[in-house]
Amino acid sequence: MEFQYVAFSVAIILLLGLLSSKIFIRIKLPGLLGMLIVGIIIGPYCLNLIDKSILDISGDLRAIALIIILLRAGFGIHMESLRRVGSSAIKMSFIPDIMEGLTVMFVSHYLLGLPLIEAGMLGFIIAAVSPAVIVPQMLSFIKRRMGTKKGIPLIILTGASVDDVVSITIFSVFLGIYGGQQVNYITTILGIPLQFIFGILFGLVIAILLLYLFKHFNIRNTEKTLIILASAILLKNIGDALSSIIPIAALVGVMVIGFVILERMPELGMQISDQFDKIWIFAEILLFVLVGAQVNIYLAASFLMVGLIIIIIGWIARSCGVYLSLMGSNLNLKEKIFCIMAYTPKATVQAAIGAIPLAMGVASGQLILAIAVIAILFTAPLGSFAVSMYGERILEPEK
Repeated sequence: MEFQYVAFSVAIILLLGLLSSKIFIRIKLPGLLGMLIVGIIIGPYCLNLIDKSILDISGDLRAIALIIILLRAGFGIHMESLRRVGSSAIKMSFIPDIMEGLTVMFVSHYLLGLPLIEAGMLGFIIAAVSPAVIVPQMLSFIKRRMGTKKGIPLIILTGASVDDVVSITIFSVFLGIYGGQQVNYITTILGIPLQFIFGILFGLVIAILLLYLFKHFNIRNTEKTLIILASAILLKNIGDALSSIIPIAALVGVMVIGFVILERMPELGMQISDQFDKIWIFAEILLFVLVGAQVNIYLAASFLMVGLIIIIIGWIARSCGVYLSLMGSNLNLKEKIFCIMAYTPKATVQAAIGAIPLAMGVASGQLILAIAVIAILFTAPLGSFAVSMYGERILEPEK
């Protein structure tokens, strides 16, 4: 009977998630908004139709969905395009995040009276932008060659994918300080670029091994896709296991796998990319419905106004960071505004780590979780809608 209820939960997630997405797209709203709402309604805080065993592994399922997103991102990046936008993408990967995180930290310290360490945790939970929302939209623009002449979708895609690693790293530092760990600030700061270097190296090694395998053995494309996905999941687990010894930005390594395969075997890379597009249909429903199921709307309601004020001030700081990062680029004002909109959505990281301070016994853990929930509810649909509508209007198709 337990198995039947798990199967029933999966069926409900897929059917209602797909239906809500189609309805919202039909009425010119982002499909993910429909999936988030369905997740809230059938989640444990409303109708409670999702089996507890699925909720217990929802973090792992969301992590796999994020890996699929980043693999798709890697298969969407060409070396020539990356060279063209390299400096802007690098600046976009950390300047907006740090500006928003520090702003939220100081605002919540003075507005809510939070100790600076706890305010820092909140700041860098909120600061992380959502690749789950942004990457699929940017890949859609890239495939239609909209804005690609100036590399606009690529700047956002690469910057947003790295942005999360920066945010999670700094959040972990504040969490370590709160837990009484001895944190060496110089080592930590130097460790951030080292994480990226090790992540790139690990991803490169795995990509080379996969290329050797694909060149010397007759493997169908479907099987190759599954092997790549399994290898990326293993890389993520290796990164987590070695985090206390060697800091590895495993999610960056995941992108490198797709990027290297596309560069070395372009035809295969395009075919694998199409396969991941199909897998994403399933993964997207799981991701956003389960993110919605994590949302405690009662908790969010109790801190709604103060949470919105903090999030809006943080968004203004992030917007300034985006504009600063794009100074000196060849983007015009409308295109810079589009980049600001694209850096608005929050969802994946907030759902993944928003509850960690509460679980670790942080005094303001409940407040931190509530504001993380508010950030998801407001920025994910609004940001996605703004990107979709504004991007279609101002991104010029490349002939």
